Amino acid sequence: MKNKYLDPNYYYNRELSWISFNKRVLLEARDKQNLLFERLKFLSITSSNLDEFFMVRVASLKDMVNADYTKKDIAGLTPKQQLEEINKVTHELVNLQYSTYNRSLYPMLLQQGLQIIAKHEELTKEQAEYVDRYFEEAVYPVLTPMAVDSSRPFPLIRNKTLNIGALIRNRHKEKNELEFATVQVPNVLPRVVKLPGKEGMTTVIFLEEVIERNIGKLFLSYDIVSTYPFRIMRNADLTIEEDEAEDLLKEIEKQIKKRQWGQVIRLEVEAGIDKKLLGVLKEDLQVEESDIYYIDGPLDLTVMMKVYGMEGFENLREPKHEPAQVPELPEGCNVFEQIQKSDIIMHHPYQSFQPVVEFIRQASRDPQVLAIKQTLYRVSGNSPIIAALATAAENGKQVTVLVELKARFDEENNIVWARKLEQAGCHVIYGLVGLKTHSKITLVVRKEEDGIRRYVHLGTGNYNDATAKLYTDVGLFTCKESFGEDATAVFNMLSGYSEPLSWNKLAVAPLWLKDKFLYWIEREKEQALNKKPARIIAKMNSLCDRDIIAALYEASAAGVEIELIIRGICCLKTGIPGISENIKVRSIVGRFLEHSRIFYFENGGREEIYCGSSDWMPRNLERRVEIVFPIEDERLKKKIYHILEGELRDTIKASIMTLEGTYEKIDRRGKEAYSSQEVFTKEAKQEINKIKEGVDNRVFIPAKHLED
Repeated sequence: MKNKYLDPNYYYNRELSWISFNKRVLLEARDKQNLLFERLKFLSITSSNLDEFFMVRVASLKDMVNADYTKKDIAGLTPKQQLEEINKVTHELVNLQYSTYNRSLYPMLLQQGLQIIAKHEELTKEQAEYVDRYFEEAVYPVLTPMAVDSSRPFPLIRNKTLNIGALIRNRHKEKNELEFATVQVPNVLPRVVKLPGKEGMTTVIFLEEVIERNIGKLFLSYDIVSTYPFRIMRNADLTIEEDEAEDLLKEIEKQIKKRQWGQVIRLEVEAGIDKKLLGVLKEDLQVEESDIYYIDGPLDLTVMMKVYGMEGFENLREPKHEPAQVPELPEGCNVFEQIQKSDIIMHHPYQSFQPVVEFIRQASRDPQVLAIKQTLYRVSGNSPIIAALATAAENGKQVTVLVELKARFDEENNIVWARKLEQAGCHVIYGLVGLKTHSKITLVVRKEEDGIRRYVHLGTGNYNDATAKLYTDVGLFTCKESFGEDATAVFNMLSGYSEPLSWNKLAVAPLWLKDKFLYWIEREKEQALNKKPARIIAKMNSLCDRDIIAALYEASAAGVEIELIIRGICCLKTGIPGISENIKVRSIVGRFLEHSRIFYFENGGREEIYCGSSDWMPRNLERRVEIVFPIEDERLKKKIYHILEGELRDTIKASIMTLEGTYEKIDRRGKEAYSSQEVFTKEAKQEINKIKEGVDNRVFIPAKHLED
């Protein structure tokens, strides 16, 4: 019998749901309640998001169409139908981006004393002289003009680069034919160029306009007929044959280089581009008309992040966020002795990520520490954790690090770190064949007076000290033996392929986690059918696994109250009669990127809470190594539940999914103005202030000189 909950009409398409999410980010750029430069930042983020979406998701669909793949997705759409819909809504989204910039942000910047010269023709005489001088001294030596003729083929246009296309005519040839030439706008130079201007006004121009104005100096024997900027996006979805690769590291290095010449999947050109010039680009880049975006404004709005960082506009930005200290882990404490006292929960970025860094640092110097084992998915450019791991190996400790080379767009960074760790004497694992290791786990083995003790850190976010100031994540420190045994089993599985027969506390993908989630959802359904308390609250980045959604529908139909806090993709539909009437979906888009995964099950009054690295997506549950861990301490349970409760109360940054699948901000009439992110920021600082003022009398064990 066919499962009625699997009807394609009950599901949204994953890609269209993602575009809906990016529109919610764009709405933050349109929200007049946000400071002006914060709005610029959100505009930049929508552009960056869109680039990655095209390079990976759209590229993958195009590959499917080219391979005549016609299998339908969970919403009943073929790859070709998906591309058609994506094309339509993405063009609408891009138009809204530029409407936001041109009609709202640009005029407001001018009012606030920042003038962005849109066209070099608008320069004053003094500014024009400055621009020409700057071009001669700083820009000209860096440029490489590329002409195209019978002896010089169409050049490789690199992925995501900004270029200027030109039609030129040779003055010395009898035939007055037009020729094509192109110049890449160099990314080694600042794209935002500051100009002399009126007193009290900051004036800037973009580098491409500086080059356009002076492009004749690059083609001295030619007349410049027309010039227009353009930008391309290429297929950057890596295909790695892991089974056949003798050296995974070398194979990935080879594939990364191919990103520069993958199939062109999007062409951005300035609106009003010369038709002949456009014709050359279309023919040589092999781009269809539907993949061309005519841009009314500066190409590549990620440049707005450079504008956001300009000095002198501090009043138009949020003050720099300073995470509060973790009360149980004050500066200078002995991390191990603090963890011995009780399990510790950290809520980033409201609370500092520094204790995690300090955990590794102290372990690297502590003579009692025998071994450190850690998984690394994405780390910062100058990672203190990498430095500490290298120090640990140099100090003679057994250091095992799983560096996930397949972390998308971080592959090059991770290859560099992997080599540095190997040179320092660490044992580096490159992940499992066919699987990405996305779990966030660290194990420190320490010899103590009463024997060996294992300290474990588990998290929902990466070991990245930079993003830990921007992403909301939860981390747990524990030295409970049951967690230590499981952590050891995880690393044995990763390094030696030995699968444990059972787990004490952890639920691990790809072999066990999905069944656990389905079991927990089924259990809530049974509780509801037995008239016992039944409720699910689940917070994650994305929900698109069909089996999970079908199970949620079944639980909802049985009367389980289900509240989902999903930042990004959600393929589930709410409000379907008899199917999903008990399901509510909300998305929070604010100053910090919501990244933590938290799962609450009321379970007839015996509440269970889990945190982990996994979203409810097929890739997480079936093709990745993920870890979900229980929060058992009642005090910590209350802390985690408070996070969920706060986000369900949010009336400022939350949007609610409507029955039509769109998202609407909450009507605040008669409701308190409540921003969960602002409240969590204040609460973290208040907790520390209470300790400083003596209201909270917690006592801490001072750090010992671990290097002695």
